[in-house]
Amino acid sequence: MAISSDVARDLDGVAAAVIKRILPNLNLLADLLHADVLLFARAGTQIDVLEHAQPSPVPSVYQDSQTGRRLRPDQVRPIASILFQGKGRHEVQGAVVNGIPILREMLAVRDAEGRLIAALATETAVIEHERVLKRTPVLRRALTRVRDLVAQGRLEGGENLGRLSLYDGMIVIDADGVIQYASSVAEGLYRLLGIVDVLADSQLSELDTNEYLAFRAIETNTCLEQEMKEQDRVWIKKAIPLVAGDSPGWLSRLPISFGRHPAGAIIIIQDVTDEAKKERELKVKSAMIQEIHHRVKNNLQTITALLRLQARRVESEEAANALKEAVGRIMSVAVVHEFLSQDEDSVINIQDVCKRIVQEFVTGTLDPMKRIDMKLEGEGQFLLPAQQATSCALIVNELIQNAIDHGLEQKDQGTVIVRLLQTDDSMAIEIEDDGAGLPEDFDPARGGLGLQIIRTLVRDDLKGQFLLEDGDGVRAVVSFPRWRLPRNHVSETRGGNL
Repeated sequence: MAISSDVARDLDGVAAAVIKRILPNLNLLADLLHADVLLFARAGTQIDVLEHAQPSPVPSVYQDSQTGRRLRPDQVRPIASILFQGKGRHEVQGAVVNGIPILREMLAVRDAEGRLIAALATETAVIEHERVLKRTPVLRRALTRVRDLVAQGRLEGGENLGRLSLYDGMIVIDADGVIQYASSVAEGLYRLLGIVDVLADSQLSELDTNEYLAFRAIETNTCLEQEMKEQDRVWIKKAIPLVAGDSPGWLSRLPISFGRHPAGAIIIIQDVTDEAKKERELKVKSAMIQEIHHRVKNNLQTITALLRLQARRVESEEAANALKEAVGRIMSVAVVHEFLSQDEDSVINIQDVCKRIVQEFVTGTLDPMKRIDMKLEGEGQFLLPAQQATSCALIVNELIQNAIDHGLEQKDQGTVIVRLLQTDDSMAIEIEDDGAGLPEDFDPARGGLGLQIIRTLVRDDLKGQFLLEDGDGVRAVVSFPRWRLPRNHVSETRGGNL
């Protein structure tokens, strides 16, 4: 989030740099502490919420993000006492947020020279806080150290870690790689690999697993994440380095480089074996479907080649024309299968399909002795599922064929325009020519086979309407409701506002 101008006036370059190092790590801190984490700063005589990180493993106590809110000091008195009066480095108080009892811990955030620049608050629902108290002292101390490192702006790379969940295993090691704590989930994950001994007090490097990530995080003092395969399991491992030194008075005396030795790391393990298996199965299924579409396209092209050959051999002009029309219809369907064979998505851009159909007419159907210009108009994405895309391809083919065979049959030159239009609620395909127009005895309710195909497809597949307008040529309009991509479901969390 950009720092507001009012906040920027109260921060010099050094202080702003500390704030920018803190902000990317707040999501990680919220997940580790199972708490909402808010960073406050002075904005003139008021207070800005620079960032609000909501926990992923447990529900937030807020319904909406508080990021960017501007508050009066009387709305958050304990925070105001830190920011305006410099009282206390670490305070704890009970509070109620939207009817939910919480425990709020507040820390003064200082720069390398010891100047107060912000306040960090962690807000934990009382029920969740009781669960946190049941954690072992080793884990609580490690999490407290992460909180202090974040508040000091000394944690690097936390923004590169994925969000945590309740089902992640957790291990704490010291600087020598000795396991000081292992959660029951972590113990269970290692048992799946055949490691049945208690992990606590074991040397991490002696486990028959890939533990390079943890030691690399300690060496570089940077949070790291990597997906790795352990036997038949797929794990995502995250490593958070812990830096020595947690005395309250030690903060303001640190040089800006923070050159300290590491004191261990927190290792988080997420088993994604089932997800990885499903992803592989989906990729295989997608590849098979694409191959099927590719083969269907090839088979349809073979059929059209046979029909073209047959059309040259028949003596009846009527039969030859019928075969050529069949070739056009089959090629329209083949174009859709071609796009489906190239992309695993079942959504087709009709603009690309129309472009291919127009090219097919230009290269294979139009009389080279005539000067007939074909244009495609319409910008943007015109997306439809495969079934509706196939119907549109057939409709466009039929309408272009009609324009050439009937509207421009007796003319040496002319223009056919394929126009794609869409609004928020509807889509339309227009085929317009400057030919002879509709015959005087034309009955729109009857028509030939092509018009019957169009009406059926528009009514049954597109749920739309078909219109023919006569004038300086013919304008055919197919309009139908706009198909929308499904939206991802966004879950809501409980709570209220500050």
